[in-house]
Amino acid sequence: MSTNQVSRRDFLRVSGLAGTALCLGFYFPSSARNAEIINATGAAGSNVELNAWIHIDTDGKVTIFNHRAEMGQGSFQSVPQIIAEELEVDLKDVNIVFAQGNREKYGNQITGGSSTIRGSYKNLLKLSATARVMLIAVAAKKWAVNSSECYAQSGHVFHKPSGKKFHYGELVVEASKLEAPKEVVLKKISEYKLIRKPLLRQDTPLKTNGTAIFGLDKKLPGMQYAVVERNPRLRGVVKSFDASATLKVPGVTKVFKVRMGVFSTFREGVAIVANTTWAAMQGKKVLKVEWDDTGFEHINTADIYKRQQEELQTKEGMYLKKQGDPDDALKQGAEIVDVVYQTPYQSHSCMEPLNCVAHYQGDKIEIWGPIQAPEWVQDFIGTQLGLARDKVIVNMTFLGGGFGRKAFMDYPHEAAIISKEIGAPVQVVWTREDDATQGPYRPGISYRCQAAIQNGEVTALKFRMAGQNIEFWMSGKTDKANGSTSEGFLQPYFESIKNISFAEVKFETPIPIMWWRSVYASTNGFAYESFLDEVAVAAGKDPLDLRRKYLQEERCQHLIDKMEAISGWKQRKKNEGFGVAITECFNSTVGQIVKVSRNADGKVKIDQVWAVMDCGWYVNPDIIKAQVEGSIVMAIGAATIHEITFKDGLVEQRNFYDYKMPRITDIPPIEVHIMENEENAGGVGEPGLPAFAPALTNAIYDLTGKRIRKLPFDLNAV
Repeated sequence: MSTNQVSRRDFLRVSGLAGTALCLGFYFPSSARNAEIINATGAAGSNVELNAWIHIDTDGKVTIFNHRAEMGQGSFQSVPQIIAEELEVDLKDVNIVFAQGNREKYGNQITGGSSTIRGSYKNLLKLSATARVMLIAVAAKKWAVNSSECYAQSGHVFHKPSGKKFHYGELVVEASKLEAPKEVVLKKISEYKLIRKPLLRQDTPLKTNGTAIFGLDKKLPGMQYAVVERNPRLRGVVKSFDASATLKVPGVTKVFKVRMGVFSTFREGVAIVANTTWAAMQGKKVLKVEWDDTGFEHINTADIYKRQQEELQTKEGMYLKKQGDPDDALKQGAEIVDVVYQTPYQSHSCMEPLNCVAHYQGDKIEIWGPIQAPEWVQDFIGTQLGLARDKVIVNMTFLGGGFGRKAFMDYPHEAAIISKEIGAPVQVVWTREDDATQGPYRPGISYRCQAAIQNGEVTALKFRMAGQNIEFWMSGKTDKANGSTSEGFLQPYFESIKNISFAEVKFETPIPIMWWRSVYASTNGFAYESFLDEVAVAAGKDPLDLRRKYLQEERCQHLIDKMEAISGWKQRKKNEGFGVAITECFNSTVGQIVKVSRNADGKVKIDQVWAVMDCGWYVNPDIIKAQVEGSIVMAIGAATIHEITFKDGLVEQRNFYDYKMPRITDIPPIEVHIMENEENAGGVGEPGLPAFAPALTNAIYDLTGKRIRKLPFDLNAV
């Protein structure tokens, strides 16, 4: 975070909090590494803009601010659950609201990389404990007793000997004048009443009774509605268009060319504006556009993977990590394993289609919508429209799924420029076909994996990856290896295997790409963990025993113990296939074991999935289990059902009829276990995905002897 200079008058005028409520937040002083807690009065006096995580008014009403997007991952529950624990309030008695996009107040608000809890939980614990200590101090002073005789519970401060009590609202005026203590004692995990408890999510009733506001629910007076016809070949410009038929559609008011940013490039299209979304969609159907997409390669899927594999056979690539001399060890190895794995392009296909509301007002613009990265939107739109970032006001709504796609700036930028053009607020809605054919996508990648084995010992591992680099798409240039080339591969392997290298063989196409749930770990994990299974077979080792041997770190050993115990790994029976995979991303390690068998028709079926999550310190076990289950469902689709393919530069899939989702009958029983420890918090929303595909294909090999190295594959055809 950084500080923002504001006047005392402006702060008090805007907040109206100092002296009338306890409003507590934190900030990072210049060059400081640790956050400092400060209240509204102190913030105004120090010219610091308070982020106001906690607000308690004189009626005792508690408002807790959630600084991150809620897209199903549970931040709307987890952040308040952390604060309520140390603040000693009941969640049912608090109001939870989304904070506006504001980097100066809230620091990093990007919801991605499973970072919401792991990036802020320590500060949130300290903040809420500080508020509790300040309230207890005021109550003790009122009673003329020592603070040690008092305790907080359910929004009240109690005096133990006498039984007297104050509700928080009676204490906030005086508490707001206190200087926040520098240090407070946090609860031990054994003392938690809310954290680590499977509390019901506060957003579930809102989503079931229809009161939750998603982007599509936002309405403004005088708002227009728009859809956009975009170049179906991903790049190029509008050569000409004929809107005569479109303008005859009842309700259509305007048709014009638009140009929206796609990272360091731009995409052109034609906007159709109407007084209803339906009218805009009907107008789009009869719009005639001539595109000019010359100068860009018309991609075919088969060509992509052919080129990737040719590159992997002839180029060493740029090293990201290298220890020892894998090449020399490969020359000396008694047995060499050398294979290629392939993973497909994938669409995000969020349940809620892309949409955004924008209202351009000359000197400022206000935006509402399902947005994962409000600060990026502020930066990008501010630059494009020539506005200061504080004049780009971003309001987050609930998201119906994000998976990285809604951290992109193209659809808010598109809404902003349409609003500016028509001089009115507008809601822009993408159809399912728009989403499927425009991307961006998870990149399709090929991997060459090599290993040397001597006397049953793994002496070298060499990995090369050929696939599009998201860093390149974001910046337009990169002169170093993809920083995610080794993502998903566990660090302890580097401590037990002397010769290891990871390299990127540069490969680019015009296809727009970006993050997809668990990012490169979702593809790396399949290649690396499938390959380790092949190495285990070549070395004559049990696949789980091989991982135990080379993952000597204590937490990994405990994880493997748990996996072995819950799955009955050592008691495997004939005609059962068991597969294992262990991956790491965003500071969490997940091990999965999949059991398969053949049904009466002789087809392979998934009987059971066991998943063990080690995410360190955590908040709500039910949310973790739901996230791991959801990750596995998404992984089933990506491994066995759907992919994005290209023909002559066109995306071949358009909707759920040809980009099919897993059905409930495709989902096996899933058993999720959480490791108990007090290590630093890791991510939860993404790490549950990467281990499934390799665990499944390894199980199929165990059952059938058939090695699957290309995704997706048809489970019914194995």
